[in-house]
Parts: sequence; C-alpha cells; structure tokens
Amino acid sequence: MLEIYDDLNSTDHLPQIPEAELSDEQVLVELKKIKERLGKRVVILGHHYQQDDVISFADITGDSLELARKAAELTDPEFILFCGVHFMAETADMLTPADKKVILPDLRAGCSMADMANRREIDLAWKHLTAVTAEKIVPITYINCTAALKSFVGEHGGSICTSSNAEKVITWGLSQGEKLLFFPDQHLGRNTCVKLGIPLKDMVVYDPRRLHGGLTPEQIRDAKVILWYGFCSVHQGFTKDHITQWRKKDPERILIVHPECSFDVVQGADLAGSTSYIINQIRAAKPGTKFAVGTEINLVNRLAKLYPHLDIVSLSPYQCLCTTMYRVRPRWLLESFRSIERGAPINVITVDAETKRFALKALDQMLAIS
Repeated sequence: MLEIYDDLNSTDHLPQIPEAELSDEQVLVELKKIKERLGKRVVILGHHYQQDDVISFADITGDSLELARKAAELTDPEFILFCGVHFMAETADMLTPADKKVILPDLRAGCSMADMANRREIDLAWKHLTAVTAEKIVPITYINCTAALKSFVGEHGGSICTSSNAEKVITWGLSQGEKLLFFPDQHLGRNTCVKLGIPLKDMVVYDPRRLHGGLTPEQIRDAKVILWYGFCSVHQGFTKDHITQWRKKDPERILIVHPECSFDVVQGADLAGSTSYIINQIRAAKPGTKFAVGTEINLVNRLAKLYPHLDIVSLSPYQCLCTTMYRVRPRWLLESFRSIERGAPINVITVDAETKRFALKALDQMLAIS
C-alpha cells in the first residue's frame, strides 16, 4: 500500500552522511542553523517518547493524535517533519492538505505493536469471526496501527480510539453491536473494558499465529469482546513484581502507569491513564510528591527534569526505551532538512486515496464520539 513498507530492513533510504563528516555536537549546531534558514517552511513535530536532543528542536510536542491534529491546523509550513514512528506520520499525512509533505526522518522508525496486526490477518480474522457468529461485531482499532487497519475499520462501520478516549469509543461500539473486535493492543482493550464493568470472562484473545485465532466457535459466540493478541513491548516491560517491590520499598510513592501495561500492573497501580493523563497528574502534584511512572523512559526522565520539586522515577529498574522511536536521531533530522534545502525531500509519507478515504471515515467517527 505504502512505499515505506516495501523493505524496512533496507538501508537504501538512510541518510548518506559519512560518519566522520560531523560529530554529534556539530550536528546539533548545523541543525540550529538550517532550521533558522528554512524558517516557517518547515515545522518539527516531536512525540513525547523522543530523546531530548530531538525534542529540543521540536516546534510542537505531544502524543500521536495531538500532533496529527496540530499538523492539520498548520497553514504556513510546506513540510512537516514528524519525529515519531510511521503510523503517526501516516495519520498526519491523512489529516493535512495535499500541498503539505510529511517526512519521517528514518523510515525504520516503526512500532512493534502496530506490526503485530496487518490487513491480511485482520481480513482473515474478520471472515472467520463473522462466519462463526450471527451477532454484529463492531471493529475498534487503537490509533497505534497502520493506515490500512484504520481503513479496515472505516469500511466496516467501526471507529479508531486513543488511550484517552477508549472508554467513550468502546461504549459507543457496544451500543452499535453485540460484540467488539479490538486491535492491536490487548492490554488497552482489556483494561478499558474492565473499567467499564465488563468481566474478564467475557473477553477472549484472538492470536493470528494459531488456527482460527486459537479460539473455538463456542468461545467466540460466548465472548463480548475479542481482543487481538498484540501489545506494546515497552509497556509490557513493567510487571506485577515492580508494583510489589515499590509497595514494600516506598508505600507512600504514587504508582502511575499507562493502560498499555498488563492487567495486573494496571490493577496494582494507584493511577492509570494516557500519556497526557500522566503528564497532567504529575504537573498538578504538590511539591514533594513521589511518583513511580510506568511508561517510556525518555518521558519519565524529561518529567523528572521539568518538575524538580517532585520525586519522579521509573516504575522499572530497567531502561524501558522505545527503540524504534529512538531511531529518529538528530543526524537523520539534519539530513531531512538538507534534502528539503536541496529541493529533493526524502522519506515523504503518502497514503493512497482509497486507504485514506476509509481511514478518515474512522477518524471522523472517533472525533464525533469524543
């Protein structure tokens, strides 16, 4: 569907910068110069999980949907450099006019969760599920997925959701049919549904690696929510043991986690919510408040620097880093700028018209619900 998926393991698309040409420090100096030269022609969007050296050049920071929405409101820039991962750049391309080009500094910046569901697998699952039950199934996809899956949802009368509005979207979905197919993140689906009062016994996990998802016809017919097997490798790194250790070590510390964490972690934490929710809770905290945060380490470290009057650490003793997000480096950002200045921009993300038509339908449905 998209050129960027032809061969993500290929190195042909990588910026051709000799290693000895510039030091890391010189890259930052050159970035500042070229950004000033190009001025309003270029806007940099930086996701919260990016490293500080990238965020320092961002004109706008936020989560994936927030950044895409801001991109849609921009009128001046010709180019939008999206310092995030590929599905985010796709969404930005779909929400911006055709005369604006969205660039992903490194095409290898993907998402392991998004890669756990592709259009072929979803089509096969849908065919099987709708053959097994006569009850209406409403598809809901987390925004952390490819444009092709957003398009599938639009074609089949469903909606996209974010971690911020998942409760509203799931409630809407269950008002439209008897069952939900929620993909690609099982944890967000499970945690949200439990919060809405749906018992665990009414949920099953569909695993595309197994015949018929590893489910019997009876399990499918009895289920209210069918969860895809996918997960976020970063948030799956937080465990129940981390919760237990903090309770023993520092019972006064507030444990706050993202709903992409496992069910046991979310249930054991004091607070759970989207990236924006986590940021807002910490921003509003009284001086001296202690937090252990279950989300990506770049954001945790940035929050600790922004709010030195608080005690902010990671929930995990290990480095929970989004390695694919980390592929966007200042060196690649510089080459993106250089390519624009040369008049031959690289790594432009373009979603085809048919995919875009149905994906936007699903996005519009989400916005109508929210």
